Amino acid sequence: MMALMIPLAPFLMVCFIVWTKHQAKMAELQMKNTAEKAAQYAQHTSQLEERVRVLERIVTDRGVDVAAQIEALRHEESDKRLTAPDKSVN
Repeated sequence: MMALMIPLAPFLMVCFIVWTKHQAKMAELQMKNTAEKAAQYAQHTSQLEERVRVLERIVTDRGVDVAAQIEALRHEESDKRLTAPDKSVN
């Protein structure tokens, strides 16, 4: 068995070296792919954050106006009820 291993040792070493280089290259490609995906996710996240900021601004700006308009309509309705002639008296 040992007599067979000695002549095969250089071939096994070459195979191991090729396999190790291949693994290193695959790890490098995986790292680049991961970095690209992280950059895409960061860009997408920043776009979503910007959209949320716009929506918050719309809701808060319009929320005050809407609340004021509702209150104005309530006062207008109560004023109409107070100044309207009483129909139940007839």
